[in-house]
Amino acid sequence: MTLRFGILTVSDRSSRGERPDRSGPALKEKILAEGWQVLQDDIVPDDILILKDNLARWADGREFDVILTTGGTGFAPRDVTPEATQAVIQRSAPGLVEAMRAESLKITPHAMLSRSIAGIRDRTLIVNLPGSPKAALENLNVIIPVLPHAVELLHEDARAEAGHQF
Repeated sequence: MTLRFGILTVSDRSSRGERPDRSGPALKEKILAEGWQVLQDDIVPDDILILKDNLARWADGREFDVILTTGGTGFAPRDVTPEATQAVIQRSAPGLVEAMRAESLKITPHAMLSRSIAGIRDRTLIVNLPGSPKAALENLNVIIPVLPHAVELLHEDARAEAGHQF
């Protein structure tokens, strides 16, 4: 199954061209290496209204199976990615974030400072990843094995039932 991704980097400095975006391209490279597609990637500032608009528009367009955000998940006052995501999702997917955080805690105690969330809007999965390229890839690697099945379930694909027969 070829998954279709959107990647949204959330960074004031990168959106102003003051710092290159390294996380978005790193995620894109990993997704392409999996044989999946990145249909769109963009950089937006840490602005809740802009972020909510982008997430809702991307999900409602039904082009993407998965939207990944990178950045804006920490404790800084302008880190509003989880709040924007929470405002647009219809159902939460806490197991994905629990798994990412558990694995990250094996690497750094700073993982407990992550406020990332994951959830579903219509038939699109939205997952918040950290802003650091290293941490973003580590977290993505944790959930990669379940993404095809998650998308099959969201699309009510008959193949999803095969994964439930043990």
